[in-house]
Amino acid sequence: MEDKPTIFDKIINKEIPAKIIYEDDQALAFHDIAPQAPVHFLVIPKKKDGLSTLQNAEQRHEPILGHLLYVANEVAKKLNLDKGYRVVINVGQHGGQAVDHLHVHVLGGAQCHWPPGTPGPSA
Repeated sequence: MEDKPTIFDKIINKEIPAKIIYEDDQALAFHDIAPQAPVHFLVIPKKKDGLSTLQNAEQRHEPILGHLLYVANEVAKKLNLDKGYRVVINVGQHGGQAVDHLHVHVLGGAQCHWPPGTPGPSA
């Protein structure tokens, strides 16, 4: 059974525009349309292969999961996030996953705080 097409499938197929930063035969990285940090991009697998969510990951997905993190780091370097960045994968409804296509958020360009969403120290 194939997963239903998502907005990310339309981006992969160039049916809708996106600010693409990186592309190879396995992955695509592009700027988020609703950035939550000065730099916010997504890395997605070009073929879902059952990975609509991380909960569906199987041992056979290890290569693509590693590749997505590798691409995240390469793009972070390209965007000069040398002071650091945050990598987030939202999983399922309670995890805040909005698109049923595995995607890695990379956020940077400013100090990240823990827990997420809390204000940092005053300047």
